[in-house]
Amino acid sequence: MKIVALTSCPTGIAHTFLAAEALKKTAQVMGHSIHVETQGASGPRDVLSDETIAAADVVIFATDIRVDTSRFAGKPTLEVPVSEAIRETRRVIEQALAKAPVAEVVAPIPVPVPASAPVTAAATTTTTGGIKRIVAITSCPTGIAHTFMAAEALQKAAKALGYEIKVETQGSVGAKNKLTPEDIAAADAVVVAAETKVDTAPFVGKRLFMTSTKHAMHSGREVIETALKQPEAAVGGMDLASSVEAAKAARSAARTGPYKHLMTGVSYMLPIVIAGGLAIALAFAFGGIFAGDQKGTLAAALSQIGGGAAFHLFVAVLSGFIAFSIADRPGIAPGMVGGLLAQNLGAGFLGGIASGFLAGYLTKFLAEKIKLPTTLEGLKPVLILPFLSTVIVGLAMIYVIAPPVQGILTAMTDWLNGMRGTNAALLGIILGSMMAFDMGGPVNKAAYTFAVGLLASKVYTPMAAVMAAGMTPPLGLALASFLFKNRFDADERSASAPALVLGLSFITEGAIPFAAKDPLRVIPALILGSATAGAISMMSNVQFLVPHGGIFAAIIPGAVTHLLAYLVAIVAGTGVTAGAIFFLKKPIAA
Repeated sequence: MKIVALTSCPTGIAHTFLAAEALKKTAQVMGHSIHVETQGASGPRDVLSDETIAAADVVIFATDIRVDTSRFAGKPTLEVPVSEAIRETRRVIEQALAKAPVAEVVAPIPVPVPASAPVTAAATTTTTGGIKRIVAITSCPTGIAHTFMAAEALQKAAKALGYEIKVETQGSVGAKNKLTPEDIAAADAVVVAAETKVDTAPFVGKRLFMTSTKHAMHSGREVIETALKQPEAAVGGMDLASSVEAAKAARSAARTGPYKHLMTGVSYMLPIVIAGGLAIALAFAFGGIFAGDQKGTLAAALSQIGGGAAFHLFVAVLSGFIAFSIADRPGIAPGMVGGLLAQNLGAGFLGGIASGFLAGYLTKFLAEKIKLPTTLEGLKPVLILPFLSTVIVGLAMIYVIAPPVQGILTAMTDWLNGMRGTNAALLGIILGSMMAFDMGGPVNKAAYTFAVGLLASKVYTPMAAVMAAGMTPPLGLALASFLFKNRFDADERSASAPALVLGLSFITEGAIPFAAKDPLRVIPALILGSATAGAISMMSNVQFLVPHGGIFAAIIPGAVTHLLAYLVAIVAGTGVTAGAIFFLKKPIAA
């Protein structure tokens, strides 16, 4: 089979080329012909010619940004995120090839519903009731890749079915193509494809189907037809209370859990922590460690912005958006008030996490249990729920939760600040191992969240250890592929330069392509190196005030203490990883 592919990521550097090389290598092993065009900051490379596209059986788009697909009109396509093309390359190619025969059958048929497709309820309603109108919202945690890919998949599916559709995308840059009240009123069904919380209040009385962006990307037609098949009871004429219950039932069918709620809070909190940390670092650079005491100076102003505002606020934001993830907008007020109380009462980020979950689940419980006449139901989300939840959470924080949590946090803070020698090394080993274990997965995120939370308590050493340990895996593999070329194939060696850049930027995921090919040997090597880096950083009492940016953040004056020791930790961890690769990974036969 002949395949053409296009890869592109937001930076246009690392993941773009990693995905391209992974697709080339795997397609070659599977016995298929492939041409890959890469689009990045330096412009497109290996541009696909019209002849190459015309001869292709299938097209793969491995992209995290919008790309022009008009050149590929009429070709069967598969759209996946770049990370999926890197981690699960064979499966991606198999999925793409499976699409080719189907596309050849249905593409030439110029009717809304292909003749080869089974007759569905949706198709029947189209022929008898006119054109169906769909509105949709797509949203993923970053608001970049899956958001737009899901939107495009839904648009293509609606066009193939002969339906009209308007899709609003909600992401980190705000909502685009916003749905108006007129759009919603005219819609026959609503699709919400999201991994983040989406406000469903505007869709009261409409057929509503909630699913994931991945489902929408891979099965757009099925998603639209399922939305149109939602029970008639979900359509107009329903009172507010009943439609709210229907929306809750749809949400409960979506995949949720404490981890998702915590990560939602962390994602909203991080920009505040980063901005505050950089402001504090600049204050130290201009005015030294006592910058905050120099009234009227720029250093004091920067210290007030970072430590007095941002670092005092981020626990409340963490708590508020944990509650928002659980209970939608009514959870924000009790969550933020509880988080601010946790900060003011000395319970810190542990208290903020506790208040966020308490506020969220309490608000959700009250929303389900409080029954009001239909005419008063609208008061629940804006008056009754925020008021009751805020008072209950506030009293619980003051009298029940904050005192013991304050004691725990104080003890932990004193223990961390007093760490020397073996104890510090042990914590560094644990944090470092967690950072390397799954390279951006839940274990990695648990260590990272722990370190970020401690910044509010002015405990900066775990952040330094986590940052060093997170940089080490890609750096160690880049070094090993340069020194021990016989341990790596040509594709891995060509990926070493991007891995170097990713490592320096604190993007641990740069190690994934290497680990995926030989996990039983590579992952232990990564853990050894990261544990070494974390241990040295903790033993050297290195402090890092900024929770991201890697070595580039360390360049900022005041962002890191004991810079030389920190660089030693990174170099040592990198060396241990490379050495472990030499001993654990077998040479590849020529």
